[in-house]
Amino acid sequence: MKDLVIIGGGPAGMSAAIAAYEQGIRDILILERDEKLGGILTQCIHNGFGLHRFGEELTGPEYAWKYEKRVRELGIECKLSTMVLDVSENKVITATNETDGVFTIEAKAIILAMGCRERSRGALNIPGTRPAGIYSAGTAQKYVNIKGYMPGKNVVILGSGDIGLIMARRMTLEGASVKAVCELMPYSGGLARNIEQCLNDFNIPLRLSHTVVEIHGKERLEGVTIAKVDQNRKPIEETKEYIPCDTLLLSVGLIPENELSKSAGIQLDSITGGAVVNQNRETSVSGIFACGNVLHVHDLVDFVSEEAELAGISAAEYLTSDLANKTDIAVKATGGVRYCVPQRITEGKDVTVYFRVADVFKNVCVKVLADGKEILSKKKLKLAPGEMESIKLKAGMISDVKEITVTLG
Repeated sequence: MKDLVIIGGGPAGMSAAIAAYEQGIRDILILERDEKLGGILTQCIHNGFGLHRFGEELTGPEYAWKYEKRVRELGIECKLSTMVLDVSENKVITATNETDGVFTIEAKAIILAMGCRERSRGALNIPGTRPAGIYSAGTAQKYVNIKGYMPGKNVVILGSGDIGLIMARRMTLEGASVKAVCELMPYSGGLARNIEQCLNDFNIPLRLSHTVVEIHGKERLEGVTIAKVDQNRKPIEETKEYIPCDTLLLSVGLIPENELSKSAGIQLDSITGGAVVNQNRETSVSGIFACGNVLHVHDLVDFVSEEAELAGISAAEYLTSDLANKTDIAVKATGGVRYCVPQRITEGKDVTVYFRVADVFKNVCVKVLADGKEILSKKKLKLAPGEMESIKLKAGMISDVKEITVTLG
């Protein structure tokens, strides 16, 4: 029996573990499937991490090391190269590794911090052959930054998420020619600073409302056909254009890694793909918490750590106190707001609601309604899907309320 088991040893898992320890919890175990802590950050050698959290610009490995060093100092137990196979509703974890074989752990509380995975080519249904030279952007990043291999020399990138933008720059710096970054939507899915620093600074064209409609080549990729899409995202035949290339990188979205959440019977949000949680990041199963990219995909790792710290503190409170839920307020997104986290408020205290919008909006008001009545309005010059937003609600604003709605007006 363990007091607290954290699944995932990336920035979310480590931050949650440290926070729980600092709240007095000592019986903590981190389970990590990789051979080292740090998660995806170990292959993110570019800088730009830590500006919010530490007030300094760090590379991914430097940011991860700050947390790993603290985990080691505190003596928090970690099992590396350990794959979690199942989490039951009564908090029994089944896992496996080379040393222990298949084993089970009973936990009083669990924090899910498994991160996310990339959407694959199979989800896109692009016609054509299956030649070598097609990679997810994250896989290409690992090859270049960790293994020292170059995937190719002439590159097209499909999707303008942050990983795709960063790899456009990385491949260019390593001597490749990036022909274009194609984005199905009429706006980029990445941060504005990455568009500027990774594309504009290197004269790499961003082709909005474009997609890859055919793949050419048998043994090795020889080229792709791209086309402009209409407002229904259907390719326009007369705009087809052939681009010769030996490499296609896919940056077409991230999906929270929630297979274990499903096995635990946790309610999932149809929009985020992550768990439905309250303000403490507790899921629909009592004593199981979720944080970081397994909950909803974040744009900055600083916010992942911040949210994980909240989950760690909340798990510690769950283990040491007998707090009864006082309220049950549903948090809904509508009118241009794509989703909100948390989706429920179960305690009468200040709550920060995080949200993303479904399109690019300029000169718009973010409005919060309590049972249909406006209680807060905040003017924004620009909102974009690639940037996560937040709004703080004071406890007094939402007392005796059944439903909170975040909308645009």
